[in-house]
Amino acid sequence: MAIKLINIGFGNIVSASRIIAIISPESAPVKRVISESRERGMLIDATYGRRTRAVIIADSGHIILSAVQPETVKHRLQASDIQAENEDTE
Repeated sequence: MAIKLINIGFGNIVSASRIIAIISPESAPVKRVISESRERGMLIDATYGRRTRAVIIADSGHIILSAVQPETVKHRLQASDIQAENEDTE
């Protein structure tokens, strides 16, 4: 089984199998999760100083901030799944 990697913007890549959720950062509970993970040292900021548009929650407890829209990350994840299926059938 090959490891599927997803581009989350600016050349940053995350393992697709480790992603639990991709959420929008606007709500107060999500902002609280971000600040708590920053305090614990579990925050990975991959925004390069730009506005956070997606928050990716990993199974390891890490919180990853991305400047790419959640919908874009979802499409990249789905494209990776389709590509993997096509490779398996060949």
